[in-house]
Formats: sequence, C-alpha cells, structure tokens
Amino acid sequence: MTRIIAGELRGRRLRVPDEGTRPTSDRVRESVFNMLDARFDLHGLWVLDLYAGSGALGIEAVSRGAAGATFVDSARKAATVIGANVKACGIAASTTVLTRPVSAYLSSPPEKTYDLVFSDPPYAVDAAALSDDLAKLAATRLAVDALVVVERSARSSGGIWPDGFEVITDKNYGDTRVEVAEFIGS
Repeated sequence: MTRIIAGELRGRRLRVPDEGTRPTSDRVRESVFNMLDARFDLHGLWVLDLYAGSGALGIEAVSRGAAGATFVDSARKAATVIGANVKACGIAASTTVLTRPVSAYLSSPPEKTYDLVFSDPPYAVDAAALSDDLAKLAATRLAVDALVVVERSARSSGGIWPDGFEVITDKNYGDTRVEVAEFIGS
C-alpha cells in the first residue's frame, strides 16, 4: 500500500496493483510535490496521470487542491485499482479513469487541456517513444505554461523533450530520475 502525503486526503491508504506496476515511492512523490508547491498553485488545475498505476500521483494532486484528474493506464487491473482508489477517497465525481494505451489516448481527439501532467512509464519505454508521447501531448492536450513531470530510470539515456518545453529540473532519487518541464508553446 501507498499513502497520500498531504492535503484533504492526507494519510489515506491507496491500493496498488498486484503486478506490472512500479509505484512511485512516498519519498519521491513527496519531493516532487514539494517542488511543485514551491512553483505552482495546484488549486483548480486539471491533472493528467499517464501510466497511472495506482493513481497515486493524480490523487495526491487532487488532495492538494487540483480540480480533477484523468488517469490513463493500459492495464485493466491498474484501472480497476485506480477506480477503487478514487471511489474510496470520495473523488470519483471529479476524475476519469481510462483503460487505454497511452499512445492511443494521445492520438485520439482531446476532450480538454491539462495544466499538470504526470508520466510514469515502465522503465522499458525508450527515450524515442517517450519523446513521441510528449510531442503528441504538446500538440493536443497541454495548456500554455503546463508542467509535465516524467519519472524514468536513473540509468535512462537520451533526451526526451521535444521543442516547446523548457526543463526546470532533472534529479535522481536512487534508481528513479524525475524530470520536470514547462510547456512554453510550440
């Protein structure tokens, strides 16, 4: 189990899918949100959580004041767990859970734009595929000045940010690398 660190839902325990996911550790999540809180007011923002796993990143954002979140994960078990987590937290009305591959979701017509995006793909996803996802995201779903947080292996190589992004931070936490960039427009 993992827990919500701060905000309205602080201390709530979240279920985690049994297999096929690598949940963001509480330590890394806390560091990411401390950095976001220092730069960004989360209140009223719309959040997109890609490769959502348990939904912990998006739920943490809603707990801290985001208006709502969309969760995308291709694994049916993960989507079921996310659905149970948002229901248990009482935020189902302000969230959407989609069981789709991220690439297919990003290629579909956008339903809204997002102010904050978390992308926590499996470490096996290579830099080129991740860069392609970010380019699709920028073309259709990002508000200007949106922040995008990408979590990947600390051993990852290769640049991932297409034109239109300005990297704010790139930091390793043990085996995890967290990169944050602002979308400044294409």
